Amino acid sequence: MKPVSTITSPAVPLLRDNIDTDTIIPSREMTTTGRTGLADGLFAAWRYTDAAARVRDPSFVLNQRDAIGTRLLLGGRNFGCGSSREHAVWALVEFGIEAIIAPSFAPIFKANCLRNGLVPIELPEDVVRSLQWAMVTIDLASQTVSAGERSWHFGIAPEAKQMMLEGLDAIDLTLKARRAIAHWLARDRKARPWIYPGDAR
Repeated sequence: MKPVSTITSPAVPLLRDNIDTDTIIPSREMTTTGRTGLADGLFAAWRYTDAAARVRDPSFVLNQRDAIGTRLLLGGRNFGCGSSREHAVWALVEFGIEAIIAPSFAPIFKANCLRNGLVPIELPEDVVRSLQWAMVTIDLASQTVSAGERSWHFGIAPEAKQMMLEGLDAIDLTLKARRAIAHWLARDRKARPWIYPGDAR
C-alpha cells in the first residue's frame, strides 16, 4: 500500500444514496481473485450502455471530460453498503480514486477502504454537495479538506491514519511493535511457564 499524504483533485459528484458494492463492481465483473483487472468493471452498469461491449454512456459522470484522471469522488449517504467484498475498493483504487467524501459510509466498506489506501471522509451532506467539481485538497496529516478559502476538519482513527500516512497494512503496523511484543512474550513466559509447554526454557 502506498503512503497517502495530500490529495488534490477535482471532486467528481456521484451523489446517490445507498450505492452498494454490487453497483461499484458487479459480480460478473469479478473475474480475478487479485487486486488488479477490476477497474474496467467499475460501475459497469452505469458507465456503459453495453457492458459486454464496453460502450461508454456519455451521460455518466465518470465518462465526462472533466472527470478524466480524477482522484476524488463525492458520494451520497451509506456509500458502499451491501456485501463485504473488498473488490469494490480494489476497483476504485485501480481506477485511480484515492479518496471518497460522503455523509456516511457502510462500516465494512469504510474498514476495507482504510486497509487498502483509499481515504473515506465523512462530512455533512450540505458540505459534500457544495464541493461538486471544486478543486479540493485533502491533507491527511492535519485531517482537513479545503476548497478555495474554505476548510473542514474530518475524523479518522489514529491507527488508521498512521497506516495510511506510512503506507502500512495491518501486519506491517503490528510488526512496528515487534520489540514490545517480544519483551512482553519473554516476561509472560517467565510469569506463566505452564502456558508454554513446548518451551525449552
